[in-house]
Amino acid sequence: MKYISTRGQAPTLNFEEVLLTGLASDGGLYVPERLPTFTRDEIAEMASLNYPQLAERIIAPFVADSIPADDLRQLIHDTYAVFRHNAVAPLTQIAHNQFVLELFHGPTLAFKDFALQLLGRLLDYVLERRHQKVVIMGATSGDTGSAAIEGCKRCKNIDIFILHPHQRVSEVQRRQMTTVVGDNIHNLALEGNFDDCQAMVKASFNQRGFLPEDRALVAVNSINWARIMAQIVYYFYAGLALGAPGRPVAFSVPTGNFGDIFAGYLARQMGLPVAQLIIATNRNDVLHRVMTSGSYGRQTLEHSLSPSMDITVSSNFERLLFDLYDRDGAAVAALMRDFDQGDIHFSEQAMQRARELFSSHRVSDEETCAQIAATWRDCEYLLDPHSAIGVKAALASGLDRQVPVVTLATAHPAKFPQAIQRAEIGVEPPLPLHLADLFDRSERFEVLPNDLSAVQSFMANNLGA
Repeated sequence: MKYISTRGQAPTLNFEEVLLTGLASDGGLYVPERLPTFTRDEIAEMASLNYPQLAERIIAPFVADSIPADDLRQLIHDTYAVFRHNAVAPLTQIAHNQFVLELFHGPTLAFKDFALQLLGRLLDYVLERRHQKVVIMGATSGDTGSAAIEGCKRCKNIDIFILHPHQRVSEVQRRQMTTVVGDNIHNLALEGNFDDCQAMVKASFNQRGFLPEDRALVAVNSINWARIMAQIVYYFYAGLALGAPGRPVAFSVPTGNFGDIFAGYLARQMGLPVAQLIIATNRNDVLHRVMTSGSYGRQTLEHSLSPSMDITVSSNFERLLFDLYDRDGAAVAALMRDFDQGDIHFSEQAMQRARELFSSHRVSDEETCAQIAATWRDCEYLLDPHSAIGVKAALASGLDRQVPVVTLATAHPAKFPQAIQRAEIGVEPPLPLHLADLFDRSERFEVLPNDLSAVQSFMANNLGA
């Protein structure tokens, strides 16, 4: 398995190399040169597999010869052994042909655990074998940071620096990051928004000279291919549970950075019968605007009740563009250069292709709270605000009622008490037992100005792993 850049000018890499590279040297994102595919019979045979077994079956072709099969099996088993539900990703029915895929049973109560618990173990394995030390730099709108820290905190070959927008994440999200103790863990509260944090990560990957020569910079954001790879698995898991390959399934995905829903697109390309992928956005509706108008441009970021989706630049959308433009790296590179200067408009052919599979729906804070209340009233199931946006979009999709729709429940409601209170349902979700003392733990983080040189200087001066 080889990996190529969406902009066509970076070296072709194998899995181990792409794991440690993140952003390609030409500014693009790495994708497989060609996807593994499964026949209808092969998919049917997967129905008997539990989650770790299915993960091994889906992930193995992407890893190829980089990690021996027995070692990969153990890494995957160890990853999902720490989840709090035996099914790992259980399905719950909330209405006729409406289901919720619970992706919040990992250590940090968010879907990011599925990829980042595995990514941390993969990095630990590869770095130990290579006798190499690296620096991880990541940006978070709330959930990526805690999942990355939890996944990588054991790794002695890593210094990890996570940027989050100061006072723009929920208190639970912040504390899940800032209460983890470790000399190699650094939480940076940036006086800006998530887009500023994400831009600093990308800029740092394009100018890595601020670090010592022997320290590579590694990404944990969804620009790292390994994260997308791990997320493909739960689409197959849900589809199989609902009758695939004999029955098509649709998915509604609350998304801002497009990585989670792109994994669903890849699952379809690999053979899973996906009828539709519904992009569910909040007021920061860059992806909804793309789907409805074909225009991609920056707007002012607005704070919402669903902070993990408060994003105006969807970095993973470039991976889909690569396919929509017939994998023409030069065309994608030209588009992204134009995007750096302002709004861009995609070709009608590209948008027609996208709309064959994707639809979109924008949900306000008021509609989010109303959906939390309605779902609680109808079946006493409590949604977090992001998952509520997904359910609202699923119900508004107009799909054939014979097709089951799975909403990805991306976070536990206890992470967002403000939204639950605004829904006025008289319920306050408690934190799970392993986080019951979260508000009693000491925090440690640095508030830094929205200045790239200040962030890079802090990182260079605080290496210790």
